[in-house]
Amino acid sequence: MALRGNLRDITMTQLLNLVHLASKTGTLVVDGVSEQAYISFRDGKLAYARVGKDDGSLASVLHKANKISANQYRAIVDRAGQMTDKELGLILINAGYVSQEDILLNLQGYFTDVVRRLFSWVEGIFRFESEMLPPEGRINVRLDLENIIMEGSRQLRELEQLQDEIPSLDMALVFTNRPRTNVNLSVEEWKVVKFVDPKNTMRQIAGANKLNDLEIRKIVYGLLQAGLVEMARPAGAIVQPNPKQFPTKNKEEQKSLINKLIGRIRSM
Repeated sequence: MALRGNLRDITMTQLLNLVHLASKTGTLVVDGVSEQAYISFRDGKLAYARVGKDDGSLASVLHKANKISANQYRAIVDRAGQMTDKELGLILINAGYVSQEDILLNLQGYFTDVVRRLFSWVEGIFRFESEMLPPEGRINVRLDLENIIMEGSRQLRELEQLQDEIPSLDMALVFTNRPRTNVNLSVEEWKVVKFVDPKNTMRQIAGANKLNDLEIRKIVYGLLQAGLVEMARPAGAIVQPNPKQFPTKNKEEQKSLINKLIGRIRSM
């Protein structure tokens, strides 16, 4: 049976666990709200990953890791032509710019970071293509998925807790009259604070700063705990139904929803 579905019904950690337990080879393609991701596996181990417009090329990964300078990166892009990452890697190693260990460690970190980004995706269509192998021209790795799955499970629990504290990202933020003193803000928090305005929703602020759901909720939760901001209805917003109310008034449908919830709790 083909592995395909919606992230609303199965989490990324559950998908990775299926791939791991079945020792699958192929590529998991995920169409998110605004980006598409590719995660390739060999025998149930992570081999390659990329997301969005970032091509995940070796030159790009090494440049982001400060292993090669901006000038070296531009020279590689201009002169490499149709050179594969494997060929480029050998040239860089022989020239003494990087070691084989540098290349593997940085690629492993990059691929793992791509997968981490997907842990916060709660919307998206996925499919597993067993015939789509990791790209031949790119350097593949062999990473066990156990630790990545454990981290994803922890991150999912953290997101669920933050969703309880901040149920909707469509609310705005406003400054409080009496913020706590001696509050030191991080760079990420300052980036969010500068957008605090009744006209800006948290979702819009997240988009402006390229933050995912987990990241914006963590930052906003910290600002709430510091007493700097509070949540408010966006200026000019239309009143939405209370999300805690039953989505239906039909008694039979309510009973069915409750039974499904009980079943889900029992299966945890």
